[in-house]
Amino acid sequence: MEDTAIIDLYWQRSDQAIAETDRKYGRYCRRIALNICPDEEDAEECVNDTWFHAWTRMPDERPAILSGFLGTITRHLALDRYRAKHSLKRGGGEVPLALDELRDCVPGPSDPEHEMEVRELEAAIDRFVNALPETDQVIFLSRYWFLASVAEIARKSGCTQSKVKTTLFRLRKKLRIYLQEEGLC
Repeated sequence: MEDTAIIDLYWQRSDQAIAETDRKYGRYCRRIALNICPDEEDAEECVNDTWFHAWTRMPDERPAILSGFLGTITRHLALDRYRAKHSLKRGGGEVPLALDELRDCVPGPSDPEHEMEVRELEAAIDRFVNALPETDQVIFLSRYWFLASVAEIARKSGCTQSKVKTTLFRLRKKLRIYLQEEGLC
């Protein structure tokens, strides 16, 4: 079923919207959730919560890319669940490792007065990623958006793990330089 038809089902408040969404995007959202929350039950709960959020918060304007809309919801829910489960203990899993890798590139968390700086940072990172060759974009986003492991990225991209690690190292270095040139670091 086409995305526009699925969105129409949401707007009509048809129960079929959830079934069609799960049929088309269930595997995609489960993969995102599992990359962040390796526990299958937690990942499944995140996906179910995604369908609920899509049902209750479908924007007044239809999402241009339904997969991106659902993926973003899933990612935020999975990160929230991960943080809740690991608030007292950090370690293990890909989330802390991936976020730690970016620590030297991206400035630390800001307080509410710096909201504009956060928006500028987001826009600068978007420009940086969009300027990358497609292969580098896929590797960067797989690691730092979808929080995939190096092994998973290597398997999906057909590269060796060593090449993926080297590419990520070079991309982080380029990002740090780019953000410094933009005056954001």
